[in-house]
Amino acid sequence: MSGELGQPGEFPYTRGIYRDMYRSRLWTMRQYAGFGTAEDSNRRYRYLLASGTTGLSVAFDLPTQMGYDSDHPMAAGEVGRVGVAIASLADMEILFRGIPLANVSTSMTINSTAAILLAYYALVAQQQGADRKKLSGTIQNDILKEYISRGTYIYPPRPALRLITDIIAWAACEMPEWNPISISGYHIREAGSTAVQELAFTFADASAYIQAALDAGLDIDTFAPRLSFFFNAHNGFLEEIAKYRAARRIYAHLLRDRFGAKDPRSMILRFHVQTAGSSLSAQQPDVNIVRTTLQALAAVLGGTQSLHTNSRDEALGLPTEESARIALRTQQIIAYESGVANTADPAGGSEAIEALTDSLEQGAYAYLRSIDDMGGALRAIETGYLQREIQNAAYAYQRKIESGEQIIVGVNRFPIDENRGIPAFRIDPALENGQIERVRQVRASRSQAEVEQRLVALERAARTGSNLMPPILEAAACYTTVGEISDRLRSVFGEYAEP
Repeated sequence: MSGELGQPGEFPYTRGIYRDMYRSRLWTMRQYAGFGTAEDSNRRYRYLLASGTTGLSVAFDLPTQMGYDSDHPMAAGEVGRVGVAIASLADMEILFRGIPLANVSTSMTINSTAAILLAYYALVAQQQGADRKKLSGTIQNDILKEYISRGTYIYPPRPALRLITDIIAWAACEMPEWNPISISGYHIREAGSTAVQELAFTFADASAYIQAALDAGLDIDTFAPRLSFFFNAHNGFLEEIAKYRAARRIYAHLLRDRFGAKDPRSMILRFHVQTAGSSLSAQQPDVNIVRTTLQALAAVLGGTQSLHTNSRDEALGLPTEESARIALRTQQIIAYESGVANTADPAGGSEAIEALTDSLEQGAYAYLRSIDDMGGALRAIETGYLQREIQNAAYAYQRKIESGEQIIVGVNRFPIDENRGIPAFRIDPALENGQIERVRQVRASRSQAEVEQRLVALERAARTGSNLMPPILEAAACYTTVGEISDRLRSVFGEYAEP
């Protein structure tokens, strides 16, 4: 398999998934954003759309991600801090007010509560008169990497995996243009993995999801064309370009040779890239613009379908509007001024790139064989193998930084005494009280009897094995909250505690 090139748009897609790549269509320029209340984030989305972003990307706060309403004791101090607070359909209605969902592609970084947020989104689109079957966008919905690297899980892995397959099956019929999962190597890399581990562990997770869907009776070619991926763009410029090329080749063979896909669309790896948040430094934050530019250029040369560029101030806090605009302009300069979009595979044929592509592919396959031998990704997670491998890689990298072997400009080399800061974005502490009040108003204004009736139907489905999306949608429509739906599922599935 190593050394297989072909042409752009041809199996195994090493050189790109489309013949013309960006000559016919540029990548989607997304800027990940979300903070405070739905009103606050709605204003930021409008600003980004007016500035030229071509797709929305929603960050949710930790309570929303963990299945707690804004007034839950566990949410105290975290409401709206690292993303927007969404507790019910009422919040989602405000979040997308004045934004026509029929015309916008939206990515939502949500995992344990992905089914609930997808239901809210579909309902808002329906209120706007949009055809659900034509909505485009993505939910992350990748729970396995939460156990490996990120930690925003609720339920044990096996019922969590069931939720994901239910979403995939439901979306294949109800939202066929939507990507029901974005299998993420990004967070694995942010936790400290190597590029090889990012590839291997991502595809191990993907194999587990695909097998679960097949075991649930789905046909590979009915759902595989809508699977999407999410990778990191780190500092090793040539290695990162090669990583995306190796990823396409591995995936094409995985789908064809292991899972028996027949439709060429099933073998095409479509992915979003975000520049590496972990590479940003609080020292000399303007230097982060340079880091982000190189990382973004690597993603483009590697053939990404969608890109987010981090802002210079993200090691200090949430990005200001000015910083978000500079990050977006970085993508626009690459797209419209650099000329790299005029060639389908600008880096192809380079001896260094092709050798790195082969090396990364071989390293990823070695890991995949080891994971298969121990019973697959789920078993590798339950035994802690994947977590230990990442921890060991992160420790080794940190030792290199501390010894000076790995140079970080402005941190362990070329520091300055100047303490010229840049304006930092601050969340108003008062917003938490306002959000709590809105959640309570929603509960007071709805039919509690109807909510309970629909929660009982959800619990019944959870216990009997029926697809969970229809009862979640029904519950969401009568303004049942994220916390109430999550708690009812907790009562059936239990909660996961890391060993």
